[in-house]
Amino acid sequence: MPEGGRPGVVGDHIMSGERSILMSVRNLSVHFPSGKGETVKAVTDLTLDIRRGEVFGLVGESGSGKTTLGRAMLRLVDLTTGSVEYDGDDLSHLTGKQMRPYRSRMQVIFQDPYGSLNPRMRVDAILGEAVTLLGGGDSLSERVSELLDLVGLPAASQRRFPHEFSGGQRQRICIARALAVRPEFIVADEPVAALDVSIQAQIINLLQDLKDELDLTMLFIAHDLAVVRHISDRIGVMYLGRMQEIGPADAVVADPHHPYTKALLSAVPVLDPGARVGRQILKGDMPSSINPPSGCVFRTRCPIADDECAATIPELRGDSSRSTACLKVT
Repeated sequence: MPEGGRPGVVGDHIMSGERSILMSVRNLSVHFPSGKGETVKAVTDLTLDIRRGEVFGLVGESGSGKTTLGRAMLRLVDLTTGSVEYDGDDLSHLTGKQMRPYRSRMQVIFQDPYGSLNPRMRVDAILGEAVTLLGGGDSLSERVSELLDLVGLPAASQRRFPHEFSGGQRQRICIARALAVRPEFIVADEPVAALDVSIQAQIINLLQDLKDELDLTMLFIAHDLAVVRHISDRIGVMYLGRMQEIGPADAVVADPHHPYTKALLSAVPVLDPGARVGRQILKGDMPSSINPPSGCVFRTRCPIADDECAATIPELRGDSSRSTACLKVT
């Protein structure tokens, strides 16, 4: 329902002036054994709400835990602690069989359009498989044609193999596959990272159009703030498994609060290098998620960190529209 519309009830959530919460993560941690007797702390004590009908952009460097968070929301990885709720239902401890009714409501678009399609299957079989397994009841040929039209591919494409398409066209097929079961929530895991810059804007515009047309809710994962800004309603910035800043997309880009967000923004290319004032270059590499720094995980690369930052883990502070996890930001 559009923001500001007539109050109503969706699932167990009562909607008033603000959209209801569709996906809710509370104190989520996802830790993996490294194989050497150590533990990889991919996501630690993270809390996040995604509202129905919004695109939540998630940014951060490689290794920050973005993909793991997206997979945890879909219950594609096991949770170490915390909870994941979808439309008021707790998914945290459901078995694979119990999760099956939710699979058609939640889908994923993977980063690699080359590796995520079976090279031995034609497009009609790839899309038809999704419809058959989770959708049910649809005429396969009509549904496949409808899906191809949704993503801007001709109906004749359905008899071709993945290798006959460009990278951008393959990603359109991956998007069509995700839409095959009419989901409500989609995790788009860096869907343009493997594509040429000239094609990235086309895919982003397509996702935006589909979001509006189909009333989708989306977690859009990327490492580039400039990419995320154009499709997202809100942006979250992750670093080493923890959320550092959350706010409206335009506000975060125009006025970043956290030092890490400022560094990410200053790394975005600009046409006029002379226009860049106060460029902040991060020193060193991201620490290991096996042994993250004490206190603030960003402190080892932060230009304003002090002894307090080494002793205290900052919590997200602010209000429902803007929050920052930094002891030095008021």
